[in-house]
Amino acid sequence: MHIQTFPSGPIPTNAYLAICSATGQAVVIDPAPQSAPAILEYLKSHGLTCQKILLTHSHWDHIADVHILKQALSVPVFIHPLDTPNLEHPGADGLPCPFFIPSVKPDGLLEQNQKIPVGNCHLQVLHTPGHSPGSICFYEEGHHVLLSGDTLFQGSMGNISFPTSQPNDMWQSLKSLAQLPAETKVYPGHGASTTIGREQSWLTRAQELYQSF
Repeated sequence: MHIQTFPSGPIPTNAYLAICSATGQAVVIDPAPQSAPAILEYLKSHGLTCQKILLTHSHWDHIADVHILKQALSVPVFIHPLDTPNLEHPGADGLPCPFFIPSVKPDGLLEQNQKIPVGNCHLQVLHTPGHSPGSICFYEEGHHVLLSGDTLFQGSMGNISFPTSQPNDMWQSLKSLAQLPAETKVYPGHGASTTIGREQSWLTRAQELYQSF
């Protein structure tokens, strides 16, 4: 599986294409503001077929270009049910949207351990609440890849002070990610990639470290 990154928007957010190199099948993950033109050009220039749009959560910086790409590609949109309200009514999560974001009704809902085919690859849904109730990660076991949304960053975690955040759930989510193989490459919602091995030392102690500040 090849992961192509598109840092986009006013607070650079990583939109992604997850691509099965053998078949040319792809999925869009978290189409950030202003990411659509670059994603569409990459799909066209590399002869790829986009199957669907997947969302790790519904904060505005991760959903802004969903409507554009859904229309341009005629593909379904999938999200965890607990983050659906903010996709359908952007701003319902209590975070101010800096610009208008069209409402999108999801075509399907994602649940823990669900496997999403991408050509010959499979993305496994890991429900990791904390940053938002319906935050999820996508894990490709065969290629040791994790698309972590805003649950896990290089050296840090997603903000848990937002109106719908669930701090107590975040600690368990991070502990669960620590159980993944150390070689797993992590592609976060913001910033540079990392590996589970590099982050493992603090993931199980995140609550203790957070509360010490």
